[in-house]
Amino acid sequence: MIASILGGIAAIPWMRAALRYGAITLTIVLFLLSIRRAGERTGRLAERLETTEKANEIQRRMLEAAARRPRDRDELVDRLRDGGF
Repeated sequence: MIASILGGIAAIPWMRAALRYGAITLTIVLFLLSIRRAGERTGRLAERLETTEKANEIQRRMLEAAARRPRDRDELVDRLRDGGF
């Protein structure tokens, strides 16, 4: 029964054209939706990269500050006397 209905629809020339245009329209809509989804994914990845870069910069600053700290009390006193802080 379903085959005869589909066969009857495909036999009418203007119905075949409508099906063809419908298929083309559906393909374009699905393509645009996939582009949109890919764009959103790219935006999230760019945001994650930016956040990671900020965190790495902060961590680098902390490591540099730790490398410059006085190692003992004597070095701290010397820095305070020299005004190196």
